[in-house]
Amino acid sequence: MFYKDERLALFIDGSNLYAAAKALGFDIDYKLLRKEFMRRGKLLRAFYYTALLENDEYSPIRPLVDWLNYNGFTMVTKPAKEYTDSMGRRKVKGNMDIELAVNAMELAPHVDHIVLFSGDGDFRPLIESIQRQGVRVSVVSTIRSQPPMISDELRRQADNFIELDELKDVLGRPPREYNPEPSNTVAVED
Repeated sequence: MFYKDERLALFIDGSNLYAAAKALGFDIDYKLLRKEFMRRGKLLRAFYYTALLENDEYSPIRPLVDWLNYNGFTMVTKPAKEYTDSMGRRKVKGNMDIELAVNAMELAPHVDHIVLFSGDGDFRPLIESIQRQGVRVSVVSTIRSQPPMISDELRRQADNFIELDELKDVLGRPPREYNPEPSNTVAVED
């Protein structure tokens, strides 16, 4: 439930949202996403969080990051840490949970409703804290993938759960051939 006069902020866990949309067989059109939530209320901020592979000459996510930055999204990035595991596999570590949580806590006194695009159960205490400040929290993810992309605790804590699959016609587009999130090219660990 959204109200036209409420102040909204979006917090998008980039790799989590990408994985959920991919599991449902579509890509997110971020221009349509922003437009949809501007329609639902007074959108104050739309944050997008992702780790970047800085040492690669070309990062497949760089065009998306640049586009979002120029089109009304507040980009929060940090270099991903790359390493080789004991089996010799290339791994990338790029967790943005702390950055998202700090920004959400700072912005909570200035908004009426926060929309979190993530299914990560680690965000349950954050949602609980924001709710104690009188802010409503909606979570966008999916239970329709196998396995579900949202933790049960997170879904239960949210004031409102929005099934990503039900937004497919509003903000989806057919999937592209390339992978814009580095976490899905190689294994990402939190």
